[in-house]
Amino acid sequence: MAELASSRVTADGAAPEQWIVFLHGILGSGANWRTFARQLVAARPAWGALLVDLRLHGDSQGFAPPHTLDAAARDVGLALARLPGRARAVLGHSFGGKVGIALAGQLAGSQPLDHLFVVDSTPGARPDGRGSSGVRQIVETLRELPQRFPTRNDFTSWVEARGVSRPIAMWLAMNVRPVTGTTEFEFRIDIPSVREMLADYFSRDLWPLIERPEPSRTTHMLAGE
Repeated sequence: MAELASSRVTADGAAPEQWIVFLHGILGSGANWRTFARQLVAARPAWGALLVDLRLHGDSQGFAPPHTLDAAARDVGLALARLPGRARAVLGHSFGGKVGIALAGQLAGSQPLDHLFVVDSTPGARPDGRGSSGVRQIVETLRELPQRFPTRNDFTSWVEARGVSRPIAMWLAMNVRPVTGTTEFEFRIDIPSVREMLADYFSRDLWPLIERPEPSRTTHMLAGE
């Protein structure tokens, strides 16, 4: 069985027994939250931060279908079982926010969370994908990617030529890796499977898990500007 790639962030010399878990958005990775996590544990050394690469993202490759919110949440739950202590809080951004809600529901009967932070993520269903047109456009653009590129810069140029801004193209290029045994590069994310995850993300209504949480959990809904 595949295991999620993750990294732990702690204050110097600290051995925390309580953890906050960071869940990134679609096409991202745990590293997206590293700076924030470092600032948090520096201010609260009793806490550790776990940065997770969700299935099919970052170094978490090779996961079998179905590629759904519930499957992604179960992956994270297994990663939490390997922590030296207890996960007391989860922060999820965008797609990761909804994975966090599903995870909170799965943990409710065994190790309920104290805090759930849902950042820029709507718990309800959005069959039309409203509010996420930019992400959907990028994913659709990536469906047409060539299998390989001579250099990483060629990938960036290809994406920019199709209307993606340079900062986002550079961010996407974090997923470009050398092809073993060659001098070429490839985009490591399985886009057809990511589209399955997005379809489930838009179709699921998780408001009941927000509206009827376990008594011990405080849910924080945040919207960035």
